[in-house]
Amino acid sequence: MAILLSELYGKGILTNTGNKIGFVEDIILDFEDGKVARLLLTKIDDLVSAKNTAEMLSKNSVNFDRVKSISETIIIGSGK
Repeated sequence: MAILLSELYGKGILTNTGNKIGFVEDIILDFEDGKVARLLLTKIDDLVSAKNTAEMLSKNSVNFDRVKSISETIIIGSGK
């Protein structure tokens, strides 16, 4: 699946059952593997300034491995 990173920002994220998760506000990249690691539902600055960064990251992001399709919206499968 090839897509420009800039095209991901602002896209809505839905589960494969139609539940709305939120919108892509930021992206975490894995430079070692050359892949997108996570889609953030909030700005990264808000996460790193939080006291409980790990918990906030878990609640406010989606693992990119869950992405099933990308078009006008991003469809994700179940899982963590």
